[in-house]
Amino acid sequence: MEISINFWIGFVVFVLIMLTLDLYVFHKKNTAVKVKEALLWSAFWIGLAIVFNIGIYFVVGNIAGYELGRQKALEFLTGYLIEESLSVDNLFVFIMIFGFFKIEPRFQHRILFWGILGAIIMRGVFIFAGVALIERFAWVMYIFGAFLVYTGIHMLVEKKDESAFNPNENLIIRIFKKIMPVTDDMTVPHFFVKKNGIHHATPFFVVLLFIEASDLIFAVDSIPAVLSVSKDPFIVYTSNIFAILGLRSLYFALHGIMEFFHYLKYALSGILTFIGLKMCLNEFSSEFGYAFHISNFTSLGVIVAFLTASILLSIVVKKRQERSAKNLLK
Repeated sequence: MEISINFWIGFVVFVLIMLTLDLYVFHKKNTAVKVKEALLWSAFWIGLAIVFNIGIYFVVGNIAGYELGRQKALEFLTGYLIEESLSVDNLFVFIMIFGFFKIEPRFQHRILFWGILGAIIMRGVFIFAGVALIERFAWVMYIFGAFLVYTGIHMLVEKKDESAFNPNENLIIRIFKKIMPVTDDMTVPHFFVKKNGIHHATPFFVVLLFIEASDLIFAVDSIPAVLSVSKDPFIVYTSNIFAILGLRSLYFALHGIMEFFHYLKYALSGILTFIGLKMCLNEFSSEFGYAFHISNFTSLGVIVAFLTASILLSIVVKKRQERSAKNLLK
């Protein structure tokens, strides 16, 4: 089904309106976002995604039949969950970045806003490039699938040393500092300041640059994963953008519910490995005429199962640790 240009324009206008309201109405003051407020905003963005998902079902259903409407709605929901779950891992990197540069909580929302705006643009480029590659070279699905399997296994065995985390060693940051001077002044939350007639970048802009770079890296994983669900650019892009729009609220909510995501990396490892295998097996089956096919409904069930299991395991382990701590105090 060919998506009308009016839908694209309508969606872009909707995103711009929501971003404008978010920055200049809902969060126009530099204040720290509390956990309760963040959870409410997260519920709001998730609710918007659900409404949009229902809209896809009815709009596509009225135009091309409700069987296709159900298919597109399922593609959107599965893609949204994939992007949302993978984005959580990205948020832990944001936490380390803000901690390293000692960015006050009241300034973090504005930085994340501009970071997410950049991510929206980059995702569009990645998605259209990915869809174009797949449509022209079907074997690219094997490369994407193998890469996701590798990433999933690597995530499982990788041991991260957060104490060794140093954004200043990043190649992009080092190149930028050679191009433009960077001040240590953090008294005013601006990205650039003028000193002695010379423009300097502030640590706020360096943090923004690093967030954009990290999102670029995460997009390499998430875009192929969502393309395993749908090759419809509109479905892939809108599911990505709705997940990204809720990232800021989810970031601040994480500070209060991090104990529920202690085993998240195992769930993400399983999800990426499964999706990678699905891409390879489905493409192989289609190419050689076999009936075997892993459906999006199955994918949705596997994703939900992995995420639910990781959260429940985190809760169980936390309660056991609390009981053990109480027993030691007796």
